[in-house]
Amino acid sequence: MTTSQHEIAAPLGAATEGRLEVAAGASHLTLSSHETATQLYRARFEGVVPMVLAHEGRVTIEYPRRSPSEWLRADRRAAQIALNRSLPWTLVFPGGVRGLCADLRHLTLSGLEIGGGASDVHVVLPRPRGVVWVRVAGGASGIRLNRPAASAARLHLAGGASAIAFDDRRIGAIGGHTRLASPGAEETADRYEIEIGGGASALAIWERDDGGAER
Repeated sequence: MTTSQHEIAAPLGAATEGRLEVAAGASHLTLSSHETATQLYRARFEGVVPMVLAHEGRVTIEYPRRSPSEWLRADRRAAQIALNRSLPWTLVFPGGVRGLCADLRHLTLSGLEIGGGASDVHVVLPRPRGVVWVRVAGGASGIRLNRPAASAARLHLAGGASAIAFDDRRIGAIGGHTRLASPGAEETADRYEIEIGGGASALAIWERDDGGAER
């Protein structure tokens, strides 16, 4: 059986900042960046094509509600999206996401918000500029956040969590509120502030070396 594909793009226009909002229903989503001077974003969708709106730097993607049979065929909603790297971007997934692979190392990231129940999320973060908030709502599992070497980060776990890795620290299970920080993060102006809601499991926040590998 062949899989249908659909490509779409929007002009950069006069936008000075970008916001990507992917509503509920996203799965098998790959994010990257591009250098094309005239395009705000470009995307390729496989299978179900969502509604896509773009206006003044804001891109909103909304998939139709799944039918019962589609829950068994998540690959029918695969997407590859490349964002213009000349803009700072805020990325929002209010309904969570399943299967996100985001290489953001060449973007300026203003913030990242992921709704409840997210799973199988791998984000390669860029070097922070100022304080950059990363918020993941409760019930998340399989979340991996890789940041550049020597970039500061503070982690706030807002409830019980299990199988946590923060740099060289490993935590089997914890309850209640927990705060961790990389060395010097309290005094560093450029840093990540990471908030994870209760019930998280299999969470890893690691540095990587200059080649992109985890340390």
